[in-house]
Amino acid sequence: MTHENLLDGPPPTLLPPDGADATARAALAAGTDPRDVVPLAPASSLVWALLAERAADPVTAYAFARTGYHRGLDALRGAGWRGRGPVPVAHEPNQGFLRALLALATAADAIGETVEGERCRAFLRDCGTSAEEVAALR
Repeated sequence: MTHENLLDGPPPTLLPPDGADATARAALAAGTDPRDVVPLAPASSLVWALLAERAADPVTAYAFARTGYHRGLDALRGAGWRGRGPVPVAHEPNQGFLRALLALATAADAIGETVEGERCRAFLRDCGTSAEEVAALR
């Protein structure tokens, strides 16, 4: 029997390369508009993050980002994440969730929900990345 070394913390969570974001990435690479990708990959954090990043209205951006964030939490839990630990930004399948989380922080700030915005940025740091590093993915 093996046990997790609590001093080292949990291992990094890596979303599977064949998840919903892979379907979305393929459709987007083929030139499909993000709105048209939603029915193809509604569980994709990436497509919801893209919609949030491109939304002119901050309320709409918040709704898109919140959807992507929750889809990402579902995927992380399915990959063994237990609510804490690194979610490496260098692992491409993780990037949709991290972008949705940053989009949620940005949209929360835009609608005056600064506590939510800071909570999301703290979550990014807890994942082992920063808002700047995730923003560079855009």
